[in-house]
Amino acid sequence: MDTRFRTVVLLVLFFTAAFILRLFSLQVWQPEWKEKAVTLTSDRHSIPPSRGLLFDRNGALLVGSRAAHDLMVLPRMLAEMDSAAVEATAQWAGMEVEDMEAALSKAKRYSRYKKSTIRRGIGVEEHARMAATIHAFEGFSFRSRPVRNHIHGVAGHLIGEYAEASRENLSADAFYRMGDHIGRSGLERVYELELRGVKGRTSVLVDARNRVRNTAQTENDNTPAESGRNITLTLDLTLQQFAEQLMLNKKGSVVAIEPQSGEVLAMVSAPGFDPDMLVGYQRGPYYKTLVSDPDKPLFNRAIKATYRPGSIWKMVQGLVALEGGHIRPTSRFACDRNIIGCHGPHTRDDLRDAVIHSCNPYFYKVMQRVVNAGQGDSKFERAALGLDDWRDRVMAFGFGTNLGGRLPGTSTGSVPGSAYYDGIYGRRRWDFGTIYSIAIGEGELLTTPLQMANLAATLANRGWYRLPHFVHALGDEGKPSGLGMRMETGVDAAHFEPIITAMRQVVEDPSGTGRRARIDGITVCGKTGTVQDEPRKDHSVFIAFAPMENPQIALSVYVENSGFGGQWAAPIAALLIEQYLTGKVSNARKLNRILEADLTDPYPEPETENLQP
Repeated sequence: MDTRFRTVVLLVLFFTAAFILRLFSLQVWQPEWKEKAVTLTSDRHSIPPSRGLLFDRNGALLVGSRAAHDLMVLPRMLAEMDSAAVEATAQWAGMEVEDMEAALSKAKRYSRYKKSTIRRGIGVEEHARMAATIHAFEGFSFRSRPVRNHIHGVAGHLIGEYAEASRENLSADAFYRMGDHIGRSGLERVYELELRGVKGRTSVLVDARNRVRNTAQTENDNTPAESGRNITLTLDLTLQQFAEQLMLNKKGSVVAIEPQSGEVLAMVSAPGFDPDMLVGYQRGPYYKTLVSDPDKPLFNRAIKATYRPGSIWKMVQGLVALEGGHIRPTSRFACDRNIIGCHGPHTRDDLRDAVIHSCNPYFYKVMQRVVNAGQGDSKFERAALGLDDWRDRVMAFGFGTNLGGRLPGTSTGSVPGSAYYDGIYGRRRWDFGTIYSIAIGEGELLTTPLQMANLAATLANRGWYRLPHFVHALGDEGKPSGLGMRMETGVDAAHFEPIITAMRQVVEDPSGTGRRARIDGITVCGKTGTVQDEPRKDHSVFIAFAPMENPQIALSVYVENSGFGGQWAAPIAALLIEQYLTGKVSNARKLNRILEADLTDPYPEPETENLQP
């Protein structure tokens, strides 16, 4: 037994000594093998896939990809660099000497054997200039990668940003490596998994100058990249471009929806930004400019901003009261103006005329009936239960919800119920007299432009809507499942007729507040809203759908701090409707008035003193 053990030990010692002797011979007596091992090494790297393309509903390319170039360095290949060499390298790379020194130091600390990025997003012309002399700068190379190319520079808020992955992204998903890009907002973020594709891999033997020496030995390890899936959006490019043009020098939003499908035809938040400027070397300074802008161009007003709905809310009040049996279309109330003010010469309207005249006392009394219809032993208990029933019916229209939340950050707005007022005034220590401002769309009510466009679509459909969405087809598979779910308001279609008749007259009647939304040959149904924003000017708001009998477009238009609802929002809506339905605009005077208007000053003109004696 001992003999066998000694034999095994001797054999192990023999082979170990032979290996060490051979290794010493190769490194000392035959140094050419050491040099070959150093100068030939395997360089394995991933192949970035082409990101999926984005098209509009008619097949026009919205977002493609183009090549961007990064300057890379492999620290172990760097020659000794004195101050003159660093200065020459910095001048060649288009960098400050201090920035070059910092970048090289950071690269060496990271790894001597892995490439680090020295400069990102080099333009085409500069890349060509640098590539002509890169052979003189040992250790440097270029990496090409695909970046987004926003063909028309539109819908930046909706499409979102494709930017470098953060540390959190790198930790959460092994797909991403330092320097990779990811959808950071909008649809780029929502459909990141579908758009990003699958990385490929390639391995080559390179020498000390990073020149390829042999591919045959490594080609078995190569796998091709798989492109991401293309997405066809619901947007209409022509309508989107026109809407953005109309909203120049204005603050606000436009949301247009196809009523039957719930597909969003256009979404604009103004002021906006050029999404192509957030790609490449110019991103940093441009992003800083956007962040510091007091008008918040990065903020998507269409889905995140909340406003009191104002007079437009009165149509919802009427529908809820009709369905609950609290009023009939012929119900009349005196416009007494004792508790709540009003305007115009009307005195005792029915529902249709109350919508046309936007009668505040009428809808005060309608809401009073709805809230006080609750069951309970006291007026406080009745008000609480009545308000909660009203809230449930209102939320069936999509208010107080994110309407499916198809974009990150979509606001729900606010529809107050009894719990909300209990928190303010104490449990059951309030009644209708405390909360009546919500009857006319003021007070604690808050809605978004997307919700108001959805209301227009609901009115067009006479009581139902499909959850708004932005994707028409994913690859060759058509619309993704779950989009456009049909939602019912629970209000009978017959109750919509007096409301829709009133909306038509708001636009067509000579005294209608939405007269500027009238289009020859197209029956437009609309409602103006003037939302207070003291001490600044009121917000101009308009919702509409058209044509009346076969609605193809429904929309909301908000122009912040610009005055009465019919003054600016209504004509903008009319221009968009006509462009979408007919492919042209017939009223050049109306168009020029909107294009030339600068409505960015939120404050009214100061009153001038009367200098008459």
